Amino acid sequence: MKERITERFEDYRKALKSLEEGLQIEPYDDIIVDGVIQRFEFTFELAWKLMKDCLEYEGIEAKSPRSAIKEAYRIGMVSDGDGWIDMMIDRNRTSHIYDENEARAIYKKIKVNHIHLLKELLNKIQQRLEGY
Repeated sequence: MKERITERFEDYRKALKSLEEGLQIEPYDDIIVDGVIQRFEFTFELAWKLMKDCLEYEGIEAKSPRSAIKEAYRIGMVSDGDGWIDMMIDRNRTSHIYDENEARAIYKKIKVNHIHLLKELLNKIQQRLEGY
């Protein structure tokens, strides 16, 4: 189980780095916004699955993103449960975005809010892995 967590952690670290690189590019074109949103979707999926794996390792069951976030918040794996729920809602909205303004609004939330929560998770999981 620990090996799977370590592998998922590395995948998450790489995805987060890729998302950060995308956010460094000025969003002068919709294709950049779309690319960042796609990287965000992938990073979020890895994030909640990493939470789920860590929770299971610690004896806590979480079968959905919402339950993983709630349990992760409860045990201090994430510090902003509401922020993570908001991020989950944005992730769900990205599959149905056909409006350029809405896509840009989510892009801005990724850049201003979500990226910080994703980075915090990386640090907190790294600390947990050292204790496993």
